[in-house]
Amino acid sequence: MKKLLCVLLVVALAAAGVWLLSRTLLEKPEPTQLYHPSAVATAPEEETSEPTQPTTEPPTEAPTEPEDDTSWMLTLVNAEHPVPEDAVPTELTDLFNGEQVDSRIYPALQQMFDDARAQGVYPVVNEGYRTHERQQQIMEQRVQEYIAQGYEEAAAQELAQSTVAVPGTSEHELGLALDIIADTEKCDNETVYSWLRDNAYKYGFILRYPEDKVDITGIDFEPWHYRYVGTEAAQEIYQQGICLEEYLQ
Repeated sequence: MKKLLCVLLVVALAAAGVWLLSRTLLEKPEPTQLYHPSAVATAPEEETSEPTQPTTEPPTEAPTEPEDDTSWMLTLVNAEHPVPEDAVPTELTDLFNGEQVDSRIYPALQQMFDDARAQGVYPVVNEGYRTHERQQQIMEQRVQEYIAQGYEEAAAQELAQSTVAVPGTSEHELGLALDIIADTEKCDNETVYSWLRDNAYKYGFILRYPEDKVDITGIDFEPWHYRYVGTEAAQEIYQQGICLEEYLQ
């Protein structure tokens, strides 16, 4: 009887061992995780054809690049409008004869002269930028010339002011006004004046003191005096036959 019990016990233990072994072989154990998920780098997502959106919201009104300031071109200077303190040129270009102009108008001036010369007309700048002191000297010289002709000082002053701007009210102090005459070895003044009258506006220059606008400008007709105002304003002034004062009204 005892032998029979032992045999049954051995058989039972063997069956249990076989069952446990089969369970172990059938089940795949979970791998051990070595890194915390947050410490593992993830592969970058593939780029798409859509552009990446900015991480911040754009402002309600996006700032724009400031436009080129062109107000300097149309600065009005006359007896009632003195030269503004901030209108004195900060950068000047020297011409071959020692005269100077505001550097901003030099390219247009050079192009105008090149085109004129290509047509057999030879202009030169006789007067460009003037300091306030230089303008004062010119006024005093003109007054003395009239006095030498026999005029009283008061009359000489009045006559001088009809041909020379009072210091502080001269466009020459802007560096934008030019007295243009001829290289008389190659052509005469009338040829230059005629060419400028018909073409200067194309380059942004206007005849500043027309013959029929003396009552408005307060300055006698000067066929040699040109002022840079930019091509847009120059074309309108030329086509309408007006002066700068009328254009700016």
